Amino acid sequence: MLNGIMVGVWPESKGFSDDGYGPIPSKWKGICQNDIDTRFHCNRKLIGARYFNKGYAAIVGSKLNASFNTPRDNDGHGTHTLSTAGSNLVAKASAFGFGKGTAKGGSPRARVATYKVCWPPVGGEECFDADILAAFDMAIHDGVDVLSVSLGGEPIDFFNDSIAIGSFHAIKHGIVVVCSAGNSGPADGTVVNIAPWQITVGASTMDREFPSIVVLGNDMHYKGQSLSTKVLPHQKFFPLISAADAKVANASVQTALFCQAGAIDPKKAAGKVLVCLRGLNGGVEKGQQASLAGAVGMILANDIFADNEILVEAHVLPASNINYTDGLTVFTYINSTKNPIAYITPVTTQIGTKPAPFMAAFSSKGPNTITPEILKPDITAPGVSVIAAYTEAEGPTNEDFDKRRVQFNSLSGTSMSCPHVSGIVGLLKTLYPNWSPAAIKSAIMTSATTLDNLNEPILNASNIKAGPFSYGAGHVQPNLAMDPGLVYDLTPTDYLNFLCTLGNNETLISLFSKNTYKCPNPINLANFNYPSITIPNLVGPITVTRTVKNVGSPGTYRAKVMRPMGISIYVKPQKLKFEKAGEEKTFSVTLKVKNAQAIKEYVFGELIWSDNVHYVRSPIVVKAV
Repeated sequence: MLNGIMVGVWPESKGFSDDGYGPIPSKWKGICQNDIDTRFHCNRKLIGARYFNKGYAAIVGSKLNASFNTPRDNDGHGTHTLSTAGSNLVAKASAFGFGKGTAKGGSPRARVATYKVCWPPVGGEECFDADILAAFDMAIHDGVDVLSVSLGGEPIDFFNDSIAIGSFHAIKHGIVVVCSAGNSGPADGTVVNIAPWQITVGASTMDREFPSIVVLGNDMHYKGQSLSTKVLPHQKFFPLISAADAKVANASVQTALFCQAGAIDPKKAAGKVLVCLRGLNGGVEKGQQASLAGAVGMILANDIFADNEILVEAHVLPASNINYTDGLTVFTYINSTKNPIAYITPVTTQIGTKPAPFMAAFSSKGPNTITPEILKPDITAPGVSVIAAYTEAEGPTNEDFDKRRVQFNSLSGTSMSCPHVSGIVGLLKTLYPNWSPAAIKSAIMTSATTLDNLNEPILNASNIKAGPFSYGAGHVQPNLAMDPGLVYDLTPTDYLNFLCTLGNNETLISLFSKNTYKCPNPINLANFNYPSITIPNLVGPITVTRTVKNVGSPGTYRAKVMRPMGISIYVKPQKLKFEKAGEEKTFSVTLKVKNAQAIKEYVFGELIWSDNVHYVRSPIVVKAV
């Protein structure tokens, strides 16, 4: 059973049909809250829907009218994420005819529910703490097994973080909470949802692209991507112009280059292919401005921050989004000839792209700014150009000018990668109903890969080797997570002890847990039984301990260490022998600065326990003082 705490659902989506489903499980206590929307119905698949807007109402006051009293998705985000986690199989799905195939969620036979907490922005906020916490409480009451939370703000103290507080109470009831890492990359220290009891998910690409080739008059070809259904006449070249050269007299070069409203002169752009810079806020509206100015097509060139990351969008005119380097050469070509010309090929679907995955530039990164001893994000999953169900209340671009309506849409963000992992968690909960949330998290993390489909290290959008601050333990591998061999387990009491190590007093922690609590003495955060080892201030030698539980067959595991540069590591014992399932063994890891001269920033390594069948991998992250 899954649910999304996002912005509702479009219940008519085929992915939420209940054909072939039996009675709703007796443990379910949820309802279908459809106060004003008589067309909104739940069924044996979509078994619950609620909305929460009292916190929002306290801000907007009388502006909150009856139309807000519905869990219906008017935005698309909730339907897309919930279907990614738990949609049925839907044949002949596609986005504008591209990426055709059978759509399905990560847990396609799961029962799903939605808890709507986000509303039109007011004062820069969309989702208010009171509503988020009310939704967590009700989801726990209703009997969910997995909470998929594609929400996030800023990294803040746990006692002021509504998602962290709600998540803690959920895991106390055995509910796994999966959260998005945020979309504030590529800057360091931007990751959100950094509580250790949450599974925090970054975003990476998959091996599918939607290429549209830009052909210049000098016969140079540049592969871009798009979801535009509009095409130029076959192999017909058109005059090519930079948006900076097509600006109106009173517009700045900057506003023109980013093709902002009113900055492009129709007298200069009409009948031409216009080159715009993409920026970080999307490109569809730039295409609309190009179209309004009479351009026949648009080349959307990434700025340096997006680099090689290309987000496919449903443009309203023939368009192709190219990377930063190729964009520079297009601008160079325009300036090198009196009559620059270009052609944009129709969009196609390409499977088997290499290298894949690589990390999305927008995916928020570590280090964890609240508790740097906990590596975040935990994992990465597909979050770029993900096709899933969509609302029919809005156009696919969510722009006022877009009157199109679609059943499926392509979106990008850690909001999209989060429900991929939620779906995997749903399958693991089905296989292992008695596993704790921490055990499931450990299985996902320790079975992940740091290699792409060329068997090379995963890169970032700038073609530079990524690392644990980008992808945590690595890219998720669901099949291997089913049989992890060993797991690092934790209980709610361990999480309270974690809070104690941060200097929080027992009274405050008792409020957090709703139970009487006493801090153990002594306690060391370095020994927190997390599936990764992070030492942010290594001075002298430090020894940390971890405990692993055998969840497979009997076997002997041996330690293999890839040492971070300039750090020596010793594992004791070097061998762990398990004679039965459920048996636990404790080991220690001693870290020491070997060459301080070589260490400028964080350095990375890994510890692998293997019986030659399972490879239980933990990242090691160290910063020496």
